[in-house]
Amino acid sequence: MKDNTFSLRDKKILVTGGAGFLGKHVVDKIIKKNPKKVVIPRSKDYDLRNQKDCEKVVQGMDLVIHLAANGGGIGYNRANPGTLCYDNLVMGTHMIEEARRAGVQKFVGLGTICQYPKYTPVPFKEEDLWKGYPEETNAPYGLAKKMLLVLSQAFRQQYGFNAIHLMPVNLYGPGDNFNPESSHVIPALIKKFVDAKIRNDEFVVVWGSGNPTREFLYVEDAARAIVLAAERYNKPAPINLGSSFEISIKDLVNLIKKLTGYKGNIVWDKTKPDGQPRRKLDTSKAEKEFGFKSKTNFEEGLRKTIKWYYDNY
Repeated sequence: MKDNTFSLRDKKILVTGGAGFLGKHVVDKIIKKNPKKVVIPRSKDYDLRNQKDCEKVVQGMDLVIHLAANGGGIGYNRANPGTLCYDNLVMGTHMIEEARRAGVQKFVGLGTICQYPKYTPVPFKEEDLWKGYPEETNAPYGLAKKMLLVLSQAFRQQYGFNAIHLMPVNLYGPGDNFNPESSHVIPALIKKFVDAKIRNDEFVVVWGSGNPTREFLYVEDAARAIVLAAERYNKPAPINLGSSFEISIKDLVNLIKKLTGYKGNIVWDKTKPDGQPRRKLDTSKAEKEFGFKSKTNFEEGLRKTIKWYYDNY
């Protein structure tokens, strides 16, 4: 049987977004594989929405892992649909095209769970990706990422370009984005409860009804999955990355309240949107294709994230 492993040893590897929350963990794991060099383009030097900058950064690279993105939680998605659609679409399109033109051997693109239809049968299977329109609040972001999957597949078909597309659930962990304007649900809640505890607030206001469910993947596990896929996965079909663990927002809120030691009340603001009703991935393909299974216990991951917030803020 032919070995399709793409060894990272002695390779020149570009990681866009390599200084970010996920990127730092990916870069740490790549360095252990003894690459020739790892390049991390910084936004102060390169604007990846600019095709010329994308052309510069890919020169001489063997592998591109494209993690750079503009994204955030429901509030950020509602406030910036045009920016999110444009930035992600343009960045990804230029990166894929310039990588192909530069003769890059492999391209790893990162999609999102937001690509799935609003009402996807649970657990979400990769085959269900095209069976409906995404949830409205994050559709512009999700559809931009979805078109990058289409572009990857089209380039593979026309040019034989080895581009793969991974779709993670929401990530969490130490070093996450805790900015209330753009953060995802876990860091947003941790900040609310820790800050409320410090201020002795009587109550904390949480968006929505608490009924939707979500799946979360610890950042360290996500980084391991990306590196495994870079080494072992070479097919056109997109692949889910998740933990196979589903929790309601209500249970998540109560768990974070308990772990932060906050003693006040919770007020649900039902005028705010819930987002997609349920989210849970079928992760069997990732395990079958490149041996990925998440390892981090959810409560343990939350404890580490809360500790990091206490230590750094």
